[in-house]
Amino acid sequence: MVVQTPPAQTMPLQNNLFNPQTILSDFIIPAAIFIVTLIGVYLLGRTILIPLVSRVLDRQGHDPSVKSLGENIAGIAVWLIAIAVAFTVAGFGSVIAAFGVFAGAIALAVGFAAQDILSNFVAGIFILKDKPFQVGDWVEQGDIVGRVEDIDLRVTRIRTFDNERITVPNSELANNPLTNPVAYDTLRQKFVFGIGYEDDIDHAKDVILEEAEKIDGIRSDPPTSIRVTELADSYVGLQSRFWIGEPSRSDLVRVQSDFVQAVKERFDAEGIDMPYPYRQLTGDLTLRTGDEPLSTALQDGGSGLEEQGDR
Repeated sequence: MVVQTPPAQTMPLQNNLFNPQTILSDFIIPAAIFIVTLIGVYLLGRTILIPLVSRVLDRQGHDPSVKSLGENIAGIAVWLIAIAVAFTVAGFGSVIAAFGVFAGAIALAVGFAAQDILSNFVAGIFILKDKPFQVGDWVEQGDIVGRVEDIDLRVTRIRTFDNERITVPNSELANNPLTNPVAYDTLRQKFVFGIGYEDDIDHAKDVILEEAEKIDGIRSDPPTSIRVTELADSYVGLQSRFWIGEPSRSDLVRVQSDFVQAVKERFDAEGIDMPYPYRQLTGDLTLRTGDEPLSTALQDGGSGLEEQGDR
């Protein structure tokens, strides 16, 4: 006689999921381990890594902008390390692997779509590191002239001397020639004074040098120098080369204006001519009556237009 045994009763999967012991072992304990590990690693990183980066940057003499950037990057690194360690300790290693593959694909797609943004970001890092200019500097690049207001990781904001703001991508400033007139403690400027051909060149040089010594802002060391640089149609060009200390745009404009005005007034007092070119129209105007047309006749074969440049 065959005895049939009834099939064993199996617990539905849904009941297993709601079993308190399963919930405790599979969800609550790993989640608690994850949170504790995440907080612990993050606090440890904030305590050790970020102060270490700050001290290294201070020791190397970097400015506050670079220091702030380094601390921000270190903070992001601490978060990434804390998350990775917490997933691993909690037994979620497969999540890390899947997340890595997904993040790599996303990074590749974003990289192709945002090449300009990434290039500006990298250029901003190099600007903060190499310091071709700093906040407050007066810079010139092409038609852009102004004072640097802010250096961001993507753009640099420049305030023009007409009180306009220009936002320039960092890649343009990093990859093209840029002039920083205030990078050093002194700045040399040039100005050409024109005198007449009949005037004494040496006397005019002495006048310019004497007036340069009186201007507040023109340095005596290096001294001002004068060179004859032009023999123009109407004047002899004397190029003055003078130095100003701790240069800024406002100081440069003020010093040059005071210098030119002082030399002009002294030339007038000394009887030194500052000629300018002019054109003189010569000829005769003849009026004819009757049916004959009105015409202009130039007498003696004159050209009618002569350029005079000695006055």
